Order: sequence, then C-alpha cells, then structure tokens
Amino acid sequence: MLTASLLGAGGQALADDDPIKVGILHSLSGTMAISETVLKDTVEMLIAKQNEQGGLLGRQLEAVVVDPASNWPLFAERARELLAQHEVDVVFGNWTSVSRKAVLPVFEELNGLLFYPVQYEGEESSENVFYTGAAPNQQAIPAVDYLINEVGIERFALLGTDYVYPRTTNRILEAYLKEEHGVADEDIMINYTPFGHTDWQNIVAEVRRFGTEGKRTAVVSTINGDANVPFYRELGNQGVDAGDIPVIAFSVGEQELTGIDTAPLVGHLAAWNYFMSVDTDANYDFIDAWIEWTGDEEAVTNDPMEAHYIGFNMWAEAVRKAGTTDPDAIKDAIIGVVVPNLSGSYAAMMPNHHITKPVLIGEIQDNGQFDIVWQTPSTVVGDAWSDFLPGSRDLMADWQAPMRCGNFNVATGRCGGSTAAEEAEAALAE
Repeated sequence: MLTASLLGAGGQALADDDPIKVGILHSLSGTMAISETVLKDTVEMLIAKQNEQGGLLGRQLEAVVVDPASNWPLFAERARELLAQHEVDVVFGNWTSVSRKAVLPVFEELNGLLFYPVQYEGEESSENVFYTGAAPNQQAIPAVDYLINEVGIERFALLGTDYVYPRTTNRILEAYLKEEHGVADEDIMINYTPFGHTDWQNIVAEVRRFGTEGKRTAVVSTINGDANVPFYRELGNQGVDAGDIPVIAFSVGEQELTGIDTAPLVGHLAAWNYFMSVDTDANYDFIDAWIEWTGDEEAVTNDPMEAHYIGFNMWAEAVRKAGTTDPDAIKDAIIGVVVPNLSGSYAAMMPNHHITKPVLIGEIQDNGQFDIVWQTPSTVVGDAWSDFLPGSRDLMADWQAPMRCGNFNVATGRCGGSTAAEEAEAALAE
C-alpha cells in the first residue's frame, strides 16, 4: 500500500484531540466532473491511509467535501465556506485556472492553504498556494521541443478551451516558437472553444486543411474537461492519423480516455509528469491502493492524482516538521521538503511554491494507457514566471524571509504585491 514512511504518524500530540480538517474543493458535477471527481476520491483515500497510520500529531484527519459544480464564482463561495465555516486546516482542490483565480483572494484574505494539483499557465505565485502541477516549462515547452526535435514538426495548431490557462499558455508557446525556433506567423493556428464544446467537425476539418500545406503539422491541445471526448471522436471520424497530424495534449490523461474508443487514436500524444504505465514499485503500490479503494479492477490513475499524492505527503511532512497545522508555520516548514514521487525520483518544494517534476511524453495505446516515448533525464524546477513574456522576464518568486514576495522585479528591486483580486475579476470576466 502507500509507503509507510510517507503516511506514518509523527510529531507530537496536541492538547486536544479534535480532528484535523482537510477541505476538498473539486467539482463533482458539471463539465469538469469527468476530471475532478477522481481527485476528490484520491484525497479521501490518502486521508484514510494516513488515519490508519495514526493520523498526524496524534490526531485523526477528517475530510470536508464541497461541490463547486464546475461553476467558477461558486468556487470562491465554497472556498470561503471551507475556511470560515468549517475552519479546515488545509484545502486540496481546483482544476481550471479560472477556478483557482476565483478562490485565490479568499485564501489570501483568510490565510488558508491550497494545494493545486493541475498543470497551469504560470504567471502566478501566492504565499497561500502550493502548485504541485506543472508550470509551462515543465510541460508545454518541453512538449513543443519534442515535437520539433524528435518528430520534425514545423506547423502548430494550438487548440484550447476559452479561458485563462489555454490563452496564457498559448501566448507563451507562440512567443517561444517564434523566438527560439523561428516559426513564422503563418505556421501557427490558434482556436478556442467554450467549455463542454461538442461540435468539432468544422474545426477538425480546418486542422486537416492546415496540415496539407507542405509542412509537417501537429495539434497542441489545451482542451479541458468533457469536451475532449467529442474532440477525439471527431479525430477518429475524420481519420486524422497520428502519423500525419499528431495531437499532443496537456489535459488528457488516462481518466479522460476511459470514455473513448482509443483504437483510432493510437500514436497521439500527451505531455505529463506521470503516467499510470510508469514502471516503479512505488507506482504499482499506488495503483494497488487505488484499485482496492475504488473496488474497481479497471480503475485508472493519472497525473493530477500523483500531484495530490505528492502535495498531501509534503503537507503531512510539513505538519510533522512544524508540530502544528498553523498556516504560517506550514508555509515556512514546507519549503525544502522532499518526498518521493511515483516515477522513481523525488519532488522538492521550492521557495516559489512550485515543485520539481520530471517531464514525460506518452503515446496513446489501444488499451487507453500511454507508452512513455521520451522523458527528461532529471527533474525540472517549476518557473512561476515565464522568460518569454515581456511583463514576466524580470520577475521571480521567493517566499522565504527576507524577500517573501511572489513577484519580485529584479530590474527595479521591488515587490509588486498581491494582485489576486484583480486577477480573479479578469479571469471571471473572460
């Protein structure tokens, strides 16, 4: 089962025996339920395993689950409910960046702790958030490098869901492709669709036309949620073969593929930091634990589940190290914490509240799994701020004293301070 050294009891018992409350803020209904429900289940499994080992600091852990229902403003309400009403000690949650932007002012106002487990666009570092998913330099940029260097791609169709993560990620990729690889404007196609989009016939046909103009073409997909099911079905319907126009996805993993006939999709790609097919003892133990927890022999694991596994174990280690669940103590204690990942190496929490991660490229197989075809030789440190956007090049994040700043400008020597409220308003307006 899960490694005892990670899930064992530790620290000192507190004066009272009240449970440590762990908030879970994931959509259990709506367009994102296809991706987020299993993350709720993952945190509940980790809590149960921790309690089997005696809890933390001599106290049991108690899950407090709310459903923000894929409704971005409702995420903020549910976050406030967890922190102010239920008085949880920590929250694990969110998938989309717009939902994260929505809750960020609440966590900063009430000094809560959020562990965010999904790849995102960067351009953020909050004292109250720990980013255990990939930043662009841990997923998107290595993915396009792979396409160019290993596959020979010259044209890129950037397809995404219409919200902050795809738009910002594609701004970074567009600048990177032009500056670092000399890709011309006419060789970059960009298209956005709403959440839950179902009619992909015209868009896939346009991609096919884009790929017949004399240069090797690939799709870079930041499509999120259940829109992926009809998108991949339409690829199969139109015979878009991975040998001709490969698709590399940043938000499609084993869970999303469970609802698709993957036979026509064999050879299409995904870039993540973990795949269920990773060949390590730690991964097999995690899979066994997951299958036992769900009671489903066909249950699959995926990258954001591993991110919650890492984040939960980092938080637990910080609680043991600090001897308390106090948010300010955890913020200090968690920097530098190192725990095993499921890929055979280790994850470290850096001062910018991002973690070190390997980058893996996988090919879809006809059984819905991924064959790992490429990976970085070592783990990569997550960048909070992109080197390829003008407003970000001079920024850095370091939450240790004396800096304690998420957007320190090295050119001016000044901290920009929190812009969470403004960013939330802008993300929700989009």
